[in-house]
Amino acid sequence: MKPSPARLAPTMTTIGIIGAGHIGSALARAFSGLGYDVVISNSRGPESLASLVDELGSSVTAATASDAATAADIAVVTVPLKALKDVPVEPLAGKIVLDTNNYYFERDGRIDVLDRGEATTSGLLQEHLPTSKVVKAFNHLYASDINAGGLPAGDPQRRALGTAGDSAEGVEFVTGVYDALGFDTVSAGPLSESWRLERDRPAYVVAQTADELRENLAKANRLP
Repeated sequence: MKPSPARLAPTMTTIGIIGAGHIGSALARAFSGLGYDVVISNSRGPESLASLVDELGSSVTAATASDAATAADIAVVTVPLKALKDVPVEPLAGKIVLDTNNYYFERDGRIDVLDRGEATTSGLLQEHLPTSKVVKAFNHLYASDINAGGLPAGDPQRRALGTAGDSAEGVEFVTGVYDALGFDTVSAGPLSESWRLERDRPAYVVAQTADELRENLAKANRLP
């Protein structure tokens, strides 16, 4: 049985999701299923999300990115890396922000500091949101696994997901959400180590237990 969502963050009830692609839509389903109110946005406007909102029910509403950020007690940024500059800054000040991004140069164009291993995708988001508490989450599994891959705590086959962040509060929140969805958590460390969870590393989109994930994080190379 999954833990009660009430114990995760009882005073924080609204999740603002910026980006409504596969991951964003799956997280809207996941968070609403855990009892949160969800405000979701995309670059095409709230009207384009009508069918998703209708499917997920009254706890999910569509808005602009700015309004989703303002409404959020905790936010999720799940937009292409090339669109980070469009993420609202001031409405997210002081808030935990979950970053799901990976660097796809085929989509995002070449980014020298990433190609040289001098930055991370989450670090770039933290630079854009200097007063937010950015934490890596939900970036190294398929969207279809978010709501289907969980198992009860203690199951020897329970999958583990990784996180990384400089905010203990942010890492704690991610850990609670992972657990409620049926996943163990392994921390890669501070945000500067979040590259260990990214594309083309051993931990990326692999179903793995907590011990296996720790091994994969340890053997990752900075430049894949």
